[in-house]
Amino acid sequence: MAEKPVRILVTGAAGQIGYAIVPMIAKGIMLGPDQPVILHLLDIEPAAESLNGVKMELIDAAFPLLKGVVATTDVVEACEDVNIAVMIGGFPRKEGMERKDVMSKNVSIYKAQASALEEHAAAGCKVLVVANPANTNALILKEFAPSIPEKNITCLTRLDHNRALGQISERLNAHVSNVKNVIIWGNHSSTQYPDINHATVTTSSGEKPVRELVSDDHWLNTEFITTVQQRGAAIIRARKLSSALSAASAACDHIRDWVLGTPKGTWVSMGVYSDGSYGIQPGLFYSFPVRCEKGQWSIVQGLKIDEFSRAKMDATAKELIEEKSLAYSCLN
Repeated sequence: MAEKPVRILVTGAAGQIGYAIVPMIAKGIMLGPDQPVILHLLDIEPAAESLNGVKMELIDAAFPLLKGVVATTDVVEACEDVNIAVMIGGFPRKEGMERKDVMSKNVSIYKAQASALEEHAAAGCKVLVVANPANTNALILKEFAPSIPEKNITCLTRLDHNRALGQISERLNAHVSNVKNVIIWGNHSSTQYPDINHATVTTSSGEKPVRELVSDDHWLNTEFITTVQQRGAAIIRARKLSSALSAASAACDHIRDWVLGTPKGTWVSMGVYSDGSYGIQPGLFYSFPVRCEKGQWSIVQGLKIDEFSRAKMDATAKELIEEKSLAYSCLN
């Protein structure tokens, strides 16, 4: 184990997703079985005692890859020399709250954290925003950390991507590892568009298109889409808590593929800064199909988009444009 430890910041580390993700990172699920890590855990002052409990458990688990733990409520200390930042901390929407109230709380959180990351993180730090509204929080972070390249800021739609893979796998009774190249377009919200038009399943007689194997366009164009869009709410109804283990697992998948690369012939969904690809307005964080190589992502180009898809892709872009102007109005 000659590798130099990678410093990974997890904000909101005393929360549910934080508690689920830190053991995954310490076990090598995020960066592989040979990469030592040092965890930087940040949370707010009222969670300080709980955060310390998480640190105690990490020590008690005696993870061979874990070379150190910094647990703090000080954003500057938390950001010092970090190579990867997983931004889970945010202000959740509570009953009776307007979207604008939630947005304005998160704008101020992400503004402060952006400045700390920009000044104190290691050069080339990769940032993944998980806290909702994830796409717009990523945009605020980019605005207030202008020296962090836009290519190094992303938001999580891998959870939705994995949910889509899971639904197809269940429907076809195929192993999920044989299903690939679904796409999540747009916002990590209920307007996202889970697209299977380019997805395939490896069967005993080779790779087959998902649409051909499912052979039920009605299901694919209605129930499949709404199930993926509303899966988070369904889990809250079932658990009385939000999806933490699947979100943590997806965040590990996102970073692992970004750093170590996507398998040949496979793409994944990531919320990235739009360059105008597929007619999406530049300057939004929008989920696209991407391939990753040597620590860099690139949008998969040249996919055929039918009328049904176009309308869904534009609807979710419209929501992101509205969120962007709401966020900017909070700044002013």
